[in-house]
Amino acid sequence: MRLLATAGRNDRRTVHSPQPGALRNHAQRAYDALSAWIDGGRTLPEAARAVAGLDGQLRTQDEVAQRLRARRHEQGSLQLETFQPHAVFDGERMVEIRQQVQNRARQLIEEFMIATNECSAHFLAAAGGASLRPVVRSPERWLRIVEVARKYGESLPKTPDSVALAAFLAKRHRADPLRFPGLSLVIVKLMGRGEYVVERAGGPPIGHFGLALRDYTHSTAPNRRFPDLITLRMVKAVLAGRQPPYSVAELEALAEHCTAQEDAAQKVERRMRKSEAALLLESHVAQQYDAIVTGSSESGLWVPLRIAIHNGQQLPFKAVS
Repeated sequence: MRLLATAGRNDRRTVHSPQPGALRNHAQRAYDALSAWIDGGRTLPEAARAVAGLDGQLRTQDEVAQRLRARRHEQGSLQLETFQPHAVFDGERMVEIRQQVQNRARQLIEEFMIATNECSAHFLAAAGGASLRPVVRSPERWLRIVEVARKYGESLPKTPDSVALAAFLAKRHRADPLRFPGLSLVIVKLMGRGEYVVERAGGPPIGHFGLALRDYTHSTAPNRRFPDLITLRMVKAVLAGRQPPYSVAELEALAEHCTAQEDAAQKVERRMRKSEAALLLESHVAQQYDAIVTGSSESGLWVPLRIAIHNGQQLPFKAVS
């Protein structure tokens, strides 16, 4: 499915024109290798060089993605940075936990996915039907977020304001990038969990507070996320002039089911990350390392550890002391 968005030169109106399409991956490149080329550190991978004109297309895509990213943050989309550890094995033995870096290639994909998801939501809304939306509601614990900002000498409005919060986070990221992931985690917890809801055309929008978007849906990963498959089935029905494949009642049941399943998946992911950290630390019992305390509870302290595990590289990850 291709989804095109065009805007008139003299106004800000946008026309969304989805079209059926097929995609064939010729270059098959990984994020990190491509990002190294974008940053100027390496040559374009051979498989990508074999496709005529791909280098220019990638440069254009990167430029557009960075413009989209800058505009998104100006409009209040939150800049958050949480720990994304990746376990590395040598056979059956874990030898390393790497921090997944958000590089330019990953940003390129992220920005076009967000833009496509916004276009999908607008297209379904214009068709006059209901749609399944992933939302992050306006934080009920906003005053707690205000208190957090005050500890850093910053003042936030008394009512939820994503633009003000985004500016605060950007400032803290510049001032202390080492501790910023810890602050990001605090803000994420105070914002509350995301969920899936059904929105009807003309109804009151909930929106996505974290992305500062009023209309947003999931439509870019139908091979691994069920809500995306639901959305694309609805888009295809509109294009074919057919009735929606789901009734409003069915969509509401699916929204509840998808929220519950996503919550369950996140719990499994958190447990797996804790298990990975425990496996790696097993061979370092009784050794001492410097750490920054980012939280505490009755069970212990939360610290992002930096341990020289692999080739002298400092590797951050989270564990309970």
